[in-house]
Order: sequence, then structure tokens, then C-alpha cells
Amino acid sequence: MSEKKIDIILNSAEELMCSVTQPNKEITVDMIAKNAGIGKGSIYYYFKSKDEIVDAVIERSYSAAIREYFNDIRNCSNTFEKIKTLFRAILKEEFWDKSKNIIITLHLHDDIVIHYKLMMTAIKTVSPLLTALLAEGQSEGSIHTESPKESAEMIVAMLTFLLNSKFFPSDKESALRKMKLYAHVLETCFETPKGSFDFLFTPPEK
Repeated sequence: MSEKKIDIILNSAEELMCSVTQPNKEITVDMIAKNAGIGKGSIYYYFKSKDEIVDAVIERSYSAAIREYFNDIRNCSNTFEKIKTLFRAILKEEFWDKSKNIIITLHLHDDIVIHYKLMMTAIKTVSPLLTALLAEGQSEGSIHTESPKESAEMIVAMLTFLLNSKFFPSDKESALRKMKLYAHVLETCFETPKGSFDFLFTPPEK
């Protein structure tokens, strides 16, 4: 399997997905092939359908974020730094400039199928990592939760839901207020000190 050819296909699809409002309806395999400068048959050699391509784009984005997390976690000295690193890997600096992050950009689309795919991929890829961190925090006494796995799934699902502009259309100020409330909910649920989750709405240092 040619990884380079797959990347060309996914890069083409990602570029198109960022330029339309309903990727699942507006984009075709023909469009992806033309934008990539390759034959349609080449795409079907690697992917059975457009849906598989869309899934692969989303999964690749989350996989890249997870790799970044594992690269950066070595510099973390405590559980909260690890949790912060995990969230930053997903939201990143580009949370404040949505045009630079495919995950955040897709949340702006008016496409319920894409939103569902984003949520399910996030739960599948991010929740296991967050589960381990919550269990670690529970063990050391910095976080209080009797159900790390269920808590992690709810946290990730809630975050992806809040970022979903189809359900919560908002401007940047409104989005910031929601993230502040989200951070407050996490502090309350986990009985952590005030400000523990402020990193969720604080732009990263340059």
C-alpha cells in the first residue's frame, strides 16, 4: 500500500472538506480525484467509498493529535499537566484560529453526519487516554471520580458537542463563555481547586 498515494488522496479530501458546508453531500470521489490530480480508479484501489475517505481524514487528524500528545507528555510532571497536554493536542493553538485545524473546522460545518463521525472518533481515540489520566489522578488524590471510563467518555462527548456549531452556533465570545462554564463543571465534578481547568479557555503562550 502506498502511504504517499493515500496521503495525496486524504490531503485532497481534507482540502475540499474545509471549503464546503456539507462535505458528506457536496463532495464526490470525482472531485477528490480531480483535486488530487489522479485517476478515480486510483482512489477506489485504496478506498471503497467516499465515506471511507471522510472517516480516514477524521481519524488521521485525531491520530496526529494523539502522536503529539505522546511526544509532549514526557515533559509533564503531574496528572493535570498530562490532561492539559491531551486537550491541547486536540484543541491546540488553532482552537483560536479554526481555519488551521481540520477537527475544529469540521465542527463549523452544517453536516450532521460529519458531527457524528467527529464525536464517535473522539470518543474512540481520546477517551481511553483520558480514562487512564483520570484513574491516575484518582489514585494520587488530585481528582475524585468513581468511574474514570464513564467520566472520560462524558467529558469528550460534551466537549465535541459544545464545539458543534450546528447545535450551538456562536461567536468567539460566546464560545469562550461556554468553555469557561465547561471548565467550571469539570472542577465541580472532580472536586478540584478553582482554576484547575482554566487551560481550556486560555490561549497558549507564544
